[in-house]
Amino acid sequence: MKKSTLLKKMILERKGLVVPGAHDCISAKLIEKAGFKALQVSGFGLSATYLGKPDVGLLTFTEVLWFTKNIVDAVDIPVMADGDTGYGNALNARRTIEEFIKIGAAGMNIEDQVFPKRCGHLEGKQIIPMEEMVLKIEAIKEVRDRLDPDFVINARTDAIAVAGIDEAIKRGNAYAKAGADLIFVEAPRSVEEIRRAVKEIDAPVSINLFDAVKGGKTPLVAIEELRDMGVARISIPVGPLFASVKGLMNYLDAIKGDKLAEGRFDLVIDFDEFKKLVGFPEYRELERKYLPKFVE
Repeated sequence: MKKSTLLKKMILERKGLVVPGAHDCISAKLIEKAGFKALQVSGFGLSATYLGKPDVGLLTFTEVLWFTKNIVDAVDIPVMADGDTGYGNALNARRTIEEFIKIGAAGMNIEDQVFPKRCGHLEGKQIIPMEEMVLKIEAIKEVRDRLDPDFVINARTDAIAVAGIDEAIKRGNAYAKAGADLIFVEAPRSVEEIRRAVKEIDAPVSINLFDAVKGGKTPLVAIEELRDMGVARISIPVGPLFASVKGLMNYLDAIKGDKLAEGRFDLVIDFDEFKKLVGFPEYRELERKYLPKFVE
């Protein structure tokens, strides 16, 4: 089964597919190893790890496409790309979805913010007119239907922060009618807003959570409760990134002042386990098979 077909099937079940965010290939491999059935490339995470800068539209599409391709190639589970605003107008968005399909992504986010966008849990957001976003979705749907009908279009609306939940629901229904498979309602401010979005939007709904992280706009709701509400996809976009940063901080704190972290196995992964994670054993077999002067 194609990865896009598998992803679409899981979303249409509306059983709260949990999709952690990957910021590089190692985080993607670990997400897969932990047993998750799909992952989301985190634009916030890419901007932080590759540029050391905030998610305010600084990464180019070429950079995001390349990073995403590496992540897609690193795992066997479906990968959802982060298409931001489509990197421009409807014509730019057509190329965005076309290129993501070519590299094997199973779906992509596209949002109704003004370009350049910013993280959904930051202040200062602006949104484009609903009619413009509808046309953008219609434009990318035509490309999707031609290249991969199962590729998931996840239309995100940031309207709650700008115009409230009523406008977000109105936009969600318009985007679904235009061809979006999934409606990502960004940063609902209460459980009741989540319930309303799921009940009143005529399409599968996605919610994201800042799990174990202070500062998110959305209240933390148990996964099972979200499933009971009928949420189709639950993304945890930055938890893996923040956990990685915290782990690195803990290790560096242990060795600063010219110390060693001898015996601190709680701080690091075992070397043999890491080699397995990145595929050293498989490459040793390839060396044994194809290199004329293989050294055991």
